[in-house]
Amino acid sequence: MKLEMTELGPVKRSLKIEVPEDVVNEEFHKVYRQLQRQVRIPGFRPGKAPVALLEKRYAREVEQDVVQRLVPNYYERAIKEAGVEPVVVEIPPIERLKVRRNMPFTFTATIEIKPRIELGDYRPPNPISLKRDTRTVTDEQVDRALQTLREQHGQLDAAPEEAAIEEGMYAVVSINAFLDSTPIEGAAKAGELVKVGAGTPILGIVVDDHLLGKRRGESVDIPQTYPPQHPDERLAGKTVIFRVQIDAIKRQTLPELDDEFAKDCGDYQSLEDLRVHIRTQLEEILKRDIEEGYKEQIIERLIQMHHFEIPEPLIDRELQAMVRQKMLREHGHHKHEHGMDALEEPLKLQEEAKRLQHELYPEAKRRVKLSLILEAIAEREGLTVDENDFEEEIKRLAKSLKLGVEEVRRIIDAGGPASREEFKDRILADKALQFVYQCAVVQG
Repeated sequence: MKLEMTELGPVKRSLKIEVPEDVVNEEFHKVYRQLQRQVRIPGFRPGKAPVALLEKRYAREVEQDVVQRLVPNYYERAIKEAGVEPVVVEIPPIERLKVRRNMPFTFTATIEIKPRIELGDYRPPNPISLKRDTRTVTDEQVDRALQTLREQHGQLDAAPEEAAIEEGMYAVVSINAFLDSTPIEGAAKAGELVKVGAGTPILGIVVDDHLLGKRRGESVDIPQTYPPQHPDERLAGKTVIFRVQIDAIKRQTLPELDDEFAKDCGDYQSLEDLRVHIRTQLEEILKRDIEEGYKEQIIERLIQMHHFEIPEPLIDRELQAMVRQKMLREHGHHKHEHGMDALEEPLKLQEEAKRLQHELYPEAKRRVKLSLILEAIAEREGLTVDENDFEEEIKRLAKSLKLGVEEVRRIIDAGGPASREEFKDRILADKALQFVYQCAVVQG
């Protein structure tokens, strides 16, 4: 085999591959022998039809068969000999490639490869310097967490008959939406508990301010005008009236902050024990948050200090995955808040996908660049992923997603080898980032 590699750019190569004449002739011989055994030609016993006759009848088919046998085999050999790792391959269609007996067979593959990355300094004596995060857990934060816990243990009781709604009270409401005095199908809620002042939306609107001063049995109409480009064509450019009926008003009675309250919250002997526990939890959360912040600083520094061309197919692959995930989150798991199916006509979804591709492209490029840098660091430092790393990450992911370990494992396995490899790559990237983090120095 002869191989000629031409550099077409920083990450693009042309591989001109020549298969020797004797190999070509051997493949032709194999294909015609197989054809002799398979075809039936009148006047000849099976397997005895002359090759010259077969050449007249089946020459084009045989040539394509020979090409299909030679191209994958010699392409793989060329890749190994050239020592490159393609991320995308372009080979001319089989029907356009010509092969002849008694002649070498030549074809060209255009490939894009991962860039060679000259890694900058991230280890002593020149580690990455980080700006110190000086945040600490304050008494005020502990008090707020304790108050939240107190509210969770509070008791809701009916307010006096003539009580008017004040901020902090609770209202049980029913809500219906009307367009031109006609109820909108699917746009109704009953028995909704609202904490007035929390700002929690119902059917997409916040009703809190409209409830202040109202009493049980009263109702209030809230107009809501939708923009002309609203995805639900029934509502686009229209004003909808949301009628909120107050079915009940409740007050919350909070327990006293004392040792008995602490004991009700768990295995605590006193209120001080509970405060210590809350502070410890907040400190652990803050510690993780600070560490994530430091790693974000490292990521930005790694991206800024490395300059190389990124293969466009890698960016495109990441971009398509990001667009799919975003559209699934926005459309795939629930219906529109006014009862209309969120998966609108294909044209609108195509337009949204195009908009997201434009919007998410910079982040996709950033992610690919970071992954290539971390991959290079992992290779330089000899970092690997073993089965124990795999299992620990599955446990961490299961805890984060509130799923069983076996369920997470089944999800990964369902994606086949590619899913498992992608999971492994993510673990390796995390290990590389952790390595750089451990080398880094915090200023001050």
